[in-house]
This record gives sequence, C-alpha cells and structure tokens, in this order.
Amino acid sequence: MEIYQKIADRVDKLAVVGLGYVGLPLAVAFAKKVDVIGFDLNSEKVMQYRNGIDATGELELELAGCTAEFTADPDKLKEARCFIVAVPTPVKSGNVPDLKFVRDASRLIGRVLAPGSIVVYESTVYPGVTEDVCIPILEEESGLAFGTDFKVGYSPERINPGDRVHRLENIVKIVSGSDPEALETVARLYELIIEAGVHRAESIKVAEAAKVIENAQRDINIAFMNELSMLFNEMDIDTNAVLRAAGTKWNFLPFRPGLVGGHCIGIDPYYLTYKAEDTGYHSKIILAGRHINDGMGKYIAQQVIKLAVQKGLDISHAKVAVLGLTFKEDCRDIRNSKVIDIIRELQDYGVQPLVVDPCADGKQAYKEYGIELTALEELHDIQVAIVAVAHSEFKQLGITEYTGMFGSGQANIMIDVKGIYPRSLFENNGFHYWSL
Repeated sequence: MEIYQKIADRVDKLAVVGLGYVGLPLAVAFAKKVDVIGFDLNSEKVMQYRNGIDATGELELELAGCTAEFTADPDKLKEARCFIVAVPTPVKSGNVPDLKFVRDASRLIGRVLAPGSIVVYESTVYPGVTEDVCIPILEEESGLAFGTDFKVGYSPERINPGDRVHRLENIVKIVSGSDPEALETVARLYELIIEAGVHRAESIKVAEAAKVIENAQRDINIAFMNELSMLFNEMDIDTNAVLRAAGTKWNFLPFRPGLVGGHCIGIDPYYLTYKAEDTGYHSKIILAGRHINDGMGKYIAQQVIKLAVQKGLDISHAKVAVLGLTFKEDCRDIRNSKVIDIIRELQDYGVQPLVVDPCADGKQAYKEYGIELTALEELHDIQVAIVAVAHSEFKQLGITEYTGMFGSGQANIMIDVKGIYPRSLFENNGFHYWSL
C-alpha cells in the first residue's frame, strides 16, 4: 500500500507503457489524479500527443489539457514506481499468439525497475502469461526478486473504441494481484479513475481468463447469427425480419450478423484456443465460431458476384463502391478490419472497388492496405454499393443520395451488410437489395 500512497501523494510517478487505444485513455485519466509518464516507442505519435493531437479521435478535448509527460525516451521510465503495460497482443501466421510486444515491454521495464515497484499488465493474454512469461523477464532484466523486491498485477482492458457511452471511467474494472497487498494496491490505484468501481479477481489467471472469454463469447454468438444468415439466404428468408420477430421474446439475445474484426474479438479467441491446445484440449465451439466469422468477408463478396451475374451485370467492368473500411462503426481504427476481405475477394474477380470511409485516415489506409480512399461526394454512376460499416454518416443517407450515386441502369445493386436500411426503401425504387 506504500506504493499507492506515494503515487497518490505525487511523491512517485505512474507510467503507462504503450499509448494506443488502451494506453492513451489510461494516461489521460490518471494524469487528472497523479503524476503520469506516458511512454511509447513511436516518437511521431508522442509528438502529436504533446501537441494535443489524437490520431485515434477518441480524446481530442481531454488531450488538450492533459498534464501527462509524453515521451519516447526509455530513461524517463526510471522516475516511475508503478508501470501499466498496454501494448498490443496480435496473432502471428497460423493464428498463434504473438507476445513480442509484451515481452519487449517487460524487458524495457525490467531495465529500469527499482525495489518497491509494481507492474500491472492490461494487454489481453491467455491465462498464465503474466506469471509464466512476464515475471521471469522482469526478474532477469532487473536482477530483483519477484514478491520481495517488486509485485505484479493484471487488469484487463475493456476499452470499446468509438463508443461514447461505455467509457473507461464507467466500465467496471477487473483487478488482480500477485498477493493480497498487490491486489489492494492495484485496486486502489484504479479506484482513483474508475467511477463504476473495481472487481477484485481471486488471482491473476482468473483475471486473464475473464478477459479472453468476454470476447470469445461475443465472437461465438455473432458466428451463430452469421451461420443463420447464410442458412436463411439459401432459404430466401429475410434474416433481419426473423431477428425482429424472435427479438419479441424477453430472453432472446439481440446479436446480429456481420463482419467481426478489430484488435479484440477477432483475435482474443485464438489466445484461449492456443492455451487450450497447450493443455491437451482441442477446442470445438470457439474455433468453429472463428472459422465462420473469418470467412464472412469472402462470403459477402461472392454473394455480390452471384447477384451481379444474375442481374446481367458485367462485374469485371462494373463500378463498385465499398462504404466503410474501419473494423467497426464510428471508429477510426482499421486494424484487422474484415472489410479488406471483401475488397481482396472482389479484386480476385477483377473488380477494383472505390472505397469510402469518412472516419478512416487516408494515409493509414494506404500504408496498411494500399488503398486510396475516395470521398463520398465523388461517387457517381456506380452499379454496386456495398455498405460494409454502419457509420452514422452512412445511416443518414437516404434513397435520394443513393439514387444520385448510381447510374440509370437497370441492375443497381445495394449490398447492405448490416441491414441498416429498410429493404422496401430500395426495392420500391428499383434497386436489387441484399443484406446478411
């Protein structure tokens, strides 16, 4: 508890290592209560934060008056006694967990770790990583003894990019520690910024497992909806109409079909199944859900091609527009976006679609996917529109705007992936409409 008090009294500093969608909100929130060092290896990103510019678009106003000291200098971390690790945990080829960033962050912290410090991991991992992978690195790099010289905690991130309602401060935070004292230290630190309160998990492994099953559960439920949509498509039944009808029962879960990407739901289940395989258990439901969701982009593109052929459209010469590139609505994040699967599959058929996304950064889209974004107002004489992401700006478009985008042909095709528009609106105006 001594660590907590010194940080609360601004005698010692708290450092957030990794300033992305998770780390930046943490640094900004803690800076309102304690002295914070925000560290990231990306010096360009750090300079933007210093100038009050947030590329994620999540914290522009809060960042302007933030007192955190943003830096790319590892030596500045020597001033901290509490370290919160918020680095990415992606998957490698073959959907194997990539712990490179967590390992590197642990090495970095280990080199500056002083006696009496605590290290808290927020990165999503499979159960056991904190204790079996991270702690040995901290000991090796620091020469200190875990449990005696320093303590460790784990508090999984629950940030939901683009969500203006569920924010860091009003989402209950799971906290855990390597011993009772560490647990209380971590809990009290987060209680400084989390208005919704904290949940004290019984162990670090429990907290790690809780995080991965949150996203695995959502992934499986969406996979079920996606499988239903494919089934109903073959039966010529409107999936959204079915869901509206079924949703009248009080205990029907309101999941919907769609693309499942991003840096959480589309990745975290693989961390759980990897650990399952390591223990000798072969996942059935979790991997089945992942298989379905990973294939939805290709499936949607194939339905576009099928519908185009049925309507007599020469798809290789058709003008196709894809509306949306980010992994979810009203968010700038394009990491692991499954919209790219639609685009790549169309390209395999010789189609070079125009891609529109008012939320995505053009430079990042080109760097990540080699895609040059087109402005919405530049869409003219198209034959196919694929609304892949339910951005608010797209939801506000009416039949007049879409009629203006299309040519005067008889094979105007609207692919409404998420079903954000009434089917009748387009069918009554001569469009061929399809949705999941």
